[in-house]
Amino acid sequence: RDQGFDGVVIKLKHFNQLEINNQTVTTGAGTTLAKLSRFCGSQALNGAEFLSAIPGNVGGALAMNAGAFGSEIWQFISSVTTINTQGMVFERSPTDFDISYRQVLASNNNEYFIAARFKFDQNNKQKNIKALLEQRNMSQPIGEANCGSVFKNPKNHHAAQLIEGSNLKGFCIGGACVSDKHANFIINQNKASATDIEKLILHIQQTVKSKFDIDLETEVVII
Repeated sequence: RDQGFDGVVIKLKHFNQLEINNQTVTTGAGTTLAKLSRFCGSQALNGAEFLSAIPGNVGGALAMNAGAFGSEIWQFISSVTTINTQGMVFERSPTDFDISYRQVLASNNNEYFIAARFKFDQNNKQKNIKALLEQRNMSQPIGEANCGSVFKNPKNHHAAQLIEGSNLKGFCIGGACVSDKHANFIINQNKASATDIEKLILHIQQTVKSKFDIDLETEVVII
């Protein structure tokens, strides 16, 4: 992986239009979650505030059922648009997917998200987005190079607490380090390689397994 990716990477950054019809918001997979959250706030739509705290775009969030502050993106999906490798476009409903914590399984793995329709409530009781962002900034290593939460939370446990309980805060392999601020974040402290990060992930998994007999599953997807 440090030598590059032997394949094609397609960016959907221009798939970012936003439309509203009553309480339904339609947007492309390339729209940032922060932009979607701000748009919903401007339309007095309630429910999208948590998206402001999640880095990334709609497409990636759909693929992993991203969430924050007790909410998950698929709670608000009415339908999605997908495309397959032959260029055929499909309209899918949430019932076409097996949706769970940080995982979305499709009956056909040959399709990719290109748009989504969200259904939100319309009122003036939006949560304070600024307060949510301040809460995130206080608890996460914002401003340091990272890829977000590394591990899923095991049932009845928090990955960060298990990692911290294994005395791994601040532990480094090469340029990759466990964040001192939030143990479920790996930061690129000094030109970390992909190998550094993967070795650190494995070390964390092995250490937590040895101490707590719990298997940590990665939330990040390593291609």
